[in-house]
Amino acid sequence: MDARVGVVVEGGQRALNTAHGTVVDGSARKFLQQQNHPKQTLNQQSQIGTVHQLLAGGIAGAFSKTCTAPLARLTILFQVQGMHSDVATLTKPCIWHEASRIVNEEGFRAFWKGNLVTIAHRLPYSSVSFYAYERYKNLLHSFLGENRRGNASTDACVHFVAGGLAGITAATATYPLDLVRTRLAAQTNAIYYRGILHAFNTICRDEGFLGLYKGLGATLLGVGPSIAISFSVYEGLRSFWQSQRPNDSTIAVSLACGSLSGIASSTATFPLDLVRRRMQLEGAGGRARVYNTGLFGTFGHILRNEGLRGIYRGILPEYYKVVPSVGIVFMTYETLKMLLSRTSF
Repeated sequence: MDARVGVVVEGGQRALNTAHGTVVDGSARKFLQQQNHPKQTLNQQSQIGTVHQLLAGGIAGAFSKTCTAPLARLTILFQVQGMHSDVATLTKPCIWHEASRIVNEEGFRAFWKGNLVTIAHRLPYSSVSFYAYERYKNLLHSFLGENRRGNASTDACVHFVAGGLAGITAATATYPLDLVRTRLAAQTNAIYYRGILHAFNTICRDEGFLGLYKGLGATLLGVGPSIAISFSVYEGLRSFWQSQRPNDSTIAVSLACGSLSGIASSTATFPLDLVRRRMQLEGAGGRARVYNTGLFGTFGHILRNEGLRGIYRGILPEYYKVVPSVGIVFMTYETLKMLLSRTSF
């Protein structure tokens, strides 16, 4: 999800910058100050832009996660069905029935189980992603040399590789928070973890420090394909749409193409996400281990015992989550950037 949200925000921002690129500042004094101190002004604007993007991206991501938390929890609960249950006794997943069960047995607030740690994960994840992306991009540019800077294909390759490496770095750095969030969200009636700190302490005590990184391999394996599919589908759809209907709203085009790229990315990488969730829950609450053969062994075990439907268990609420999530992030991001820009001097 993070990759496709970034694609939509970046594409929408490029469109907005293009649309407003001809607006002239009427303040002569400000213009003269910029001409007299161009380097200082450029650095100041760059720093302000970085802070604004960091705040806007982090807050927008956290707000979007909060709004779509009920669907995210339903996805997780469906994904882990069959892990400790007899697959033959499982009924066909029904979003309405599971949502009703949560309300009746756990209360309405249970839809947001684990959301606090999701927000705690989102802010550092955005910070690490942004910082790492800039560093990797500069490193790749310096490695390729200045003579290749500005080449469209080279720049696209640099952005793709830098984005993938930044995603891997951010996922690794903040992975324990993601694992704790999964375990809190997967709890139903039996409460084993009483909160974020208790979950951290219990996992380290019962499973060791490396227990916080269960399923990391599946996560890292899914980062690259997710970004590749998101960028490819988004850019392809946006180019085709604009060639056919050049007068359509750039924001609407970015939102629609981003949503479709999210559906494509979810479909392609969902099995890896399901394997990741199940590996994260291995040994949770003192329960017996189910999968003891690593990433590919776990995938094969699920496929053999639950069939093709098993590796796509929970895909429906994931689809329902994509469109509103992308829309909320995009609109919140742009609104916050506009509000934050007014506070700068």
